[in-house]
Amino acid sequence: MTPAAADTWSRVQAELRRAVDPGAYELWLAPLSLRELDGATLVVSAPDERRRWVADRFGRVLTTCAAAVIGPEAQVEIAAESDAPTSGSASVETGPGLDDRGRPELNPKLTFDQFVIGDANRLAHAAALTVAELPGTAYNPLFIYGPPGTGKTHLLHSIANYLTAHEPGLRIRLTTAERFTNEFLAALHQRDGEGFKQRWRSNDVLLIDDVQFLQSKAKTEEEFFHTFNALYDAGAQVVLTCDRLPRDMKALEDRLRERFEAGLITDIGAPDHRMRAAVLRKRAQQDGLEIPSDQGVLEVIARRVDGSVRELEGALIRVVAFASLTGGDLTPDLADEVLSTLYPGSSRAGTRPGPPTIERIQQVVCEAFSLTTDELLSSSRAVRVAVPRQLAMFLAREHTQASLPAIGAAFAGRNHTTVMHAVKKVRERLETDDEMRDKVRDLTNRLRAD
Repeated sequence: MTPAAADTWSRVQAELRRAVDPGAYELWLAPLSLRELDGATLVVSAPDERRRWVADRFGRVLTTCAAAVIGPEAQVEIAAESDAPTSGSASVETGPGLDDRGRPELNPKLTFDQFVIGDANRLAHAAALTVAELPGTAYNPLFIYGPPGTGKTHLLHSIANYLTAHEPGLRIRLTTAERFTNEFLAALHQRDGEGFKQRWRSNDVLLIDDVQFLQSKAKTEEEFFHTFNALYDAGAQVVLTCDRLPRDMKALEDRLRERFEAGLITDIGAPDHRMRAAVLRKRAQQDGLEIPSDQGVLEVIARRVDGSVRELEGALIRVVAFASLTGGDLTPDLADEVLSTLYPGSSRAGTRPGPPTIERIQQVVCEAFSLTTDELLSSSRAVRVAVPRQLAMFLAREHTQASLPAIGAAFAGRNHTTVMHAVKKVRERLETDDEMRDKVRDLTNRLRAD
């Protein structure tokens, strides 16, 4: 190892210490060692039994930290200590592209089967699955937006994994807008414009993560515009993810924004309590973590952490790492202690299990109006059914983070405009109707008492 390589690795390690929790760093990243620095590619070794976990859980942060030291072209490869590094086989990139056989470098754990469905992501999941089953014929382009860590990247990998398994002849490219930009700039520098166009415009499916990164980059936007048009005109499927709606990307060219808005736009919101608990159970099962299901450890984490899926998984790692490093047992009290400094706003004792779900709202409304769920979801326009249905939609909009389409889907597949109408009608009545105000107050108190 050269002195320059050792210095680079030392600086990357310093970036990693700042980027992750101390416990996670000591448990998972400190054992890594530098094997080789080949240009902008950092090859590191990990213990055999930890390599897959490190690649899956810390791949992105490794690449980000390496880029902070080496530059935006940095890549990281993670090899097992017992094996020689194999080009492409363990590559960890911010957004994987194609390997030398034209297949996408995917995380095999990110599949539709492993995606936890809830009110906040039901429509996005259904749309992504439809695209995977009928690429190029349904919802093209598909635009999925939502805050970081809610499952957008998971859905992109799910589509790619599904297509790789069922349509092996398709050429699929899964990457990020940042990587598109970096490759485009490199092509300009190397005067390889035609080669760049061939690589990007010859795909059958293009999956792009974090398209907000394209903003304020005039040349890159123009190239992506032409790439998008070439693929769309050829019948290729395009799926995009973003942290905001197309109309909120003010620094994006109008013509590109119009292309993004031409297909189906669907959102993903933060998970509710029930979904958070399900995410933690599935994550623990995937990683073979032995967590007693009857002791409520995962329940404590779900109550403490009410943010993104990524935050949940980070909290789970923190609790498991703390127990491992200290030799303690995984108990609710330990989880509460470990997370109390990071998430002081909630505690295990006396904390309600998050906001109500749409299903719970429907149940409460049915009980209050002596209706069955079938009646509430039916097509009946009778006043005794229509008014409670509008109230339930209004409460779902007020007390959950579900989108209008997701609420409509939970009410027997109604259109989002129906939900908008219901919410508007209830709000208008609340301004003048004392009885309606009392009813909403009563229903709200019942939901809060759960």
